[in-house]
This record gives sequence, structure tokens and C-alpha cells, in this order.
Amino acid sequence: MTALSKALRALSGALSFLGERMAIVYRGERFEDYNVPKRTPRHPSKSHAVLAKKGDMVKLVRFGSQGAKSYPPKDGESKADAAKRKAWYARHGDSLKGATIFDAIYWAAKVKW
Repeated sequence: MTALSKALRALSGALSFLGERMAIVYRGERFEDYNVPKRTPRHPSKSHAVLAKKGDMVKLVRFGSQGAKSYPPKDGESKADAAKRKAWYARHGDSLKGATIFDAIYWAAKVKW
């Protein structure tokens, strides 16, 4: 065991002792925690990713089109933004009815719209 790996192991133990949580690495990608979405600016097509977990089941979910604008609700937003959000929900409302935490549409509605 090298000195660096010993130091990393000691640091990891110290952080867990302090009650801080280490990042989750899944398929070479780091996530803060389960069910916490993050931006993925270097992904060629998807703008966000989340490591969804329910019970023992874990799935990597990518969602959102890279470069597309999103219109989450804001105080004092314009009527145009509200109309765009309403149109999005009109298009995707049927897909949202049966959506689970493992579906991209669930996370797109939660994060981007």
C-alpha cells in the first residue's frame, strides 16, 4: 500500500467520523447523493443526470436536452415564461401521470420546468 493510498484511507475515515458523507461514484461519474440531480455540461446530448434510488434499486437517469432553455417558476416571471411552462405540461402531461423516480420525464418536470 502506497503512502498516498494510506493517507486517502485515513482521510476517508476522518470524514466519516465527522459525519460527512463521501461522494458516490457510479460508472466513473461523481454524485453528491442519491436523488440529487446535477448538471452535465460535458455530456454530448443531455444537460442533467441523477442517480435515482428507491429501495435497493439504483439507476442512472439522464434528462434534458443540452442547450435547451428551461423555465422553472420564479417570482415576477413574465407571461411568456408561464405560457411556455403551461405548453410543456400540456404536451407531456400524459407521460407524467405514470412517471416514477426512474423516469427522465419525472426529473425534467421537477428540475427544468
